Amino acid sequence: MPIKIMGVLNVTPDSFSDGGKYFSTEKAIAHGLRLVDEGADIIDVGGESTRPGAVQVSEEQECERVIPVIRALKKQTNVSISVDTRHVLVMKEAINAGVDIINDVSALSAQGAMPLVSQHPVKICLMHMQGTPEVMQNAPDYQDAVKEIISYLKDRVKACLQAGVKKENIWIDPGFGFGKKLEHNLALLAGLKEFTQLGLPILVGLSRKSMFGEILNKPVDQRLYASLAGAVIAALQGATIVRTHDVLATKDALAVVQAVKAFEQRRAEANVLPA
Repeated sequence: MPIKIMGVLNVTPDSFSDGGKYFSTEKAIAHGLRLVDEGADIIDVGGESTRPGAVQVSEEQECERVIPVIRALKKQTNVSISVDTRHVLVMKEAINAGVDIINDVSALSAQGAMPLVSQHPVKICLMHMQGTPEVMQNAPDYQDAVKEIISYLKDRVKACLQAGVKKENIWIDPGFGFGKKLEHNLALLAGLKEFTQLGLPILVGLSRKSMFGEILNKPVDQRLYASLAGAVIAALQGATIVRTHDVLATKDALAVVQAVKAFEQRRAEANVLPA
């Protein structure tokens, strides 16, 4: 399966990496179209910052930010459009605007979220987050991060299936940086292949994350190469969707991964003896 690239489009004043850059509707639309030109397969539109310590905005305000952008991008491009939200009203309005994917950091935990999405043929990304954005980095704690997060995602997938969501519409995301210390993020990256046991597409969001800042002691705008390294490691271990701010560079890096994977597959097929 080709690795898909999800371009980040934050229509917010306070996102950790690019907050404020594309806050106006016009700038957001223009940037979304640039990401498409660079090779994004999906544009992920978000109207609420979920960085550590972020303050929640009203659902109405979030809708005002993202819905005009979603509508415009649906008219002007053929790529899939995702909405990055944890709020039911925003999901509903985004679905009405034609969105293809609901990317929820709270794994559809809001009351009414599962019944809503089960009625529509949208893809759902279930992400793990320990706590909420307001407090998630205060004291994250795990005995075994990989096992606990896999268990959590299994439970959320089961709940979705019971609510009537089709399995082919479900993606999973281990939630790098969301209620995790550096050691937890490294454990997830090293053990990402274990998530393939769920048999679902795996989305990873590593772009410019604080884990790279801790490793390199570099600010957000100097973490491109580290982000590319993370994307390559994740893709080699089974990630199928990579969420990134830097689409063009990520596309090039993942093209190499895909070439290697294709070569390995051809070699394996050539070595299979007929029965």
